[in-house]
Amino acid sequence: MLNSAIVAASVTLLSLAIGSFAAYALGRFHFHGRSFVLYLVLSMTIFPQIAILGALYTTITTLHLYDTRGALIFSYLIFTLPFTIWVLTSFMRALPGDLEEAAYVDGATPVQVFWKVLLPLIAPGLVTTGLLAFIAAWNEYLYALSFIQTPGNYTVPLAITSFVSKTGSAFAVPWGQIMAATVVVTVPLILAVLILQKRIIAGLTAGAVKG
Repeated sequence: MLNSAIVAASVTLLSLAIGSFAAYALGRFHFHGRSFVLYLVLSMTIFPQIAILGALYTTITTLHLYDTRGALIFSYLIFTLPFTIWVLTSFMRALPGDLEEAAYVDGATPVQVFWKVLLPLIAPGLVTTGLLAFIAAWNEYLYALSFIQTPGNYTVPLAITSFVSKTGSAFAVPWGQIMAATVVVTVPLILAVLILQKRIIAGLTAGAVKG
């Protein structure tokens, strides 16, 4: 659970940090090729995980990240970051331009406008996308199975599946232990949703009512 928490938290924080800056540029600035960049980001979510597994394995071994948490963080960002950028860009574009203009008139820099004006306003979007990124990283299995070999680096899905291999018989699956472990690892996600439910609802319904 500690490995999963470290990986999922790192992926979430990096996705929100990079995604918020990218969303600020794509959502608030007008430049040539902006639509192309947005659709290019969206296209990254089209490919299934298995389709890039071979190339990703080569990249990770070249970077000497194999069998480390860094391999999982790097690979998970490939799928969580495009989604985060796309969603946060929609939130950025929905904000009224008068807020920026008023801040610029008061002498604020673009960085100050982003940090003190726009970022607090898209907090529901940050919470929603951050939670979805965390859940995706917490539950991911394919890349964890492919890039992690040492039991000390196992994440939650790998640890649960290892219960079966320890029985020594295909007909002696410890369903009781597996179900108990499943409940335990699901509790943190349930608590996170309950604590952040107001922010999540606000993020999911943002822009539903015009005016």
